[in-house]
Amino acid sequence: MRNMKILWGVITVLLIAVVILSSVLFADFFNQPNVESNPQTDNNPSIQVVATIGDKTITSKDLEQQLMQKHGRETLSQMVDHEVIRMEGKARGTNVEESEIQKELKRMQQGYDSEAQFYDSMKEQLGMTEEALKADVKDKLMLEKIATAAVNVSDEQIDAYIQAHAEEFKPKVQLRLQQIVVSSKTQATKVTADLGKGMDFAQVAKERSLDDATRDSGGDLGWIEEGDPFLDPSLMKAAGQLKAGDITKPIEVSGHLYILKLKDRKAEPALNKEAIRDTVRKELALSEAPPLKEVMKTLREKWKVAITL
Repeated sequence: MRNMKILWGVITVLLIAVVILSSVLFADFFNQPNVESNPQTDNNPSIQVVATIGDKTITSKDLEQQLMQKHGRETLSQMVDHEVIRMEGKARGTNVEESEIQKELKRMQQGYDSEAQFYDSMKEQLGMTEEALKADVKDKLMLEKIATAAVNVSDEQIDAYIQAHAEEFKPKVQLRLQQIVVSSKTQATKVTADLGKGMDFAQVAKERSLDDATRDSGGDLGWIEEGDPFLDPSLMKAAGQLKAGDITKPIEVSGHLYILKLKDRKAEPALNKEAIRDTVRKELALSEAPPLKEVMKTLREKWKVAITL
């Protein structure tokens, strides 16, 4: 089964793209001719000036109109889908237990240092509070139950899948890595010399690493699963041979030199057999069920959804 952290990483990238697009749109708005002051503002306390740029003013009504125009339909569509899922679940008598929600959240937290870091990240990157995230997970699980209600997965199918994909169910080992990336052997020699003098790896990374994504965090790559397909195999092989605190020699990859440090190593607890079978049963059922997008379209038709925005 796919790593949930990768999935949330993709979601995060998409949401960041939306934020960037919004910034561009608002930049265009600011470059428009002067916004005439609205005479109704003083008489309507619900309309407030939320920003001033020289002689320009932007009111809460202006902001609301921009948000509605650019994102209103998408947000409304999401609200409709959530409500339709809940109505269908209630009509079917289908429930999602708290234990199921917590189990899914635990899966999503893989690769994070702690539960608190996970929720902080979801708040920062997705703008979702813990309660909003739980509600979203509950509706997702409900939709999956609705989609797979008519699908039967046999024990034989489960056994066959587990046998054919045994590697998926072995306990995963995760590595907490830091990196310093330089462009030449001369720079790599300077880095090695600094580290040999006992300088802190994170400080050297901040001063010398060329990698914009990790430099400010001291080269921290976070927790990475052994065999991660997004890290060069030569780097992954070298990292796998390290003990906590060890540092590699410079490794050349695509014209750059990488120095890695293993901060920590941990093995995920093995799933019990019943948990594995439940996971496989669900994934096989979803693979045989209609795509969730089609299920959602059918539910909208059933509940006579009409969006007029």
